[in-house]
Amino acid sequence: MTGPAPLELLGVAVKVGVAAAELINDLRPTGRVDVASTKSSSTDVVTEIDTTVEDFIRRRILEDRPADAIVGEEGEDWAGSSGVAWLVDPIDGTVNFVYGIPQYAVSLAAVADGETLAGFVINVVSGERWGAARGVGAWRSLGAERMQLGQAEPLAEGLAHALVATGFNYLPDLRARQARAVAELMPHVRDIRRFGSAALDLCALASGRFDAYVEQGLQPWDLAAGALICREAGLVVSGLDADGVMGEPSERLVMASSKALAEEFFALVVACGF
Repeated sequence: MTGPAPLELLGVAVKVGVAAAELINDLRPTGRVDVASTKSSSTDVVTEIDTTVEDFIRRRILEDRPADAIVGEEGEDWAGSSGVAWLVDPIDGTVNFVYGIPQYAVSLAAVADGETLAGFVINVVSGERWGAARGVGAWRSLGAERMQLGQAEPLAEGLAHALVATGFNYLPDLRARQARAVAELMPHVRDIRRFGSAALDLCALASGRFDAYVEQGLQPWDLAAGALICREAGLVVSGLDADGVMGEPSERLVMASSKALAEEFFALVVACGF
């Protein structure tokens, strides 16, 4: 595949993502943030800051790469001619952002020919950052600390001692089905955590803070950067197609874990009815 090097794209993502996080911190008022509109349901919210930051990200990317496409969560897509498309989530974890829960992120990914080449996620409140370039590796940093991410040691105790991250869709019927599936999962694992940002959950998995992850209803901008970071850290990321065949992660299902746990965990997820 010809085109820009993954590290070049990662450099753009880091520069723009950090600037976007700074803008969010500048714009966020004290207390709760007003909701401007909703999307899939009355609880799936958008703020004016979401749209302002997405516009800012679009402008900044196009300053460096004017021929690239932009696919954002909140605004209109921007058609490009370079073959590279940017998947932009200006605030992943908007409900957390509205309430002031310090678990929301900017997530950016560069995609070409169906492959994610670079991904960057930054926790807006803490400043913790994760990045990955396809075929190069993944890293996390906080302040001056920078650590290369590699496959974590497998749990000696196996799946029964796995800490699993998950999330829930905003559509009530789907939420109810997901809740039943999580209830089926609970007796087979150590415990469940739900923090409200898929991008940060995937990065936490890559950092060894979780052992596995499962979620339904994710859009490409929720998933692309975090999935690349996990894969470049040596983890397995998968999904199911409409016929129940294992394949690429998608809105239908995202599953991720270490290689040591993947076969057992993925089979459990399917058996629980996700």
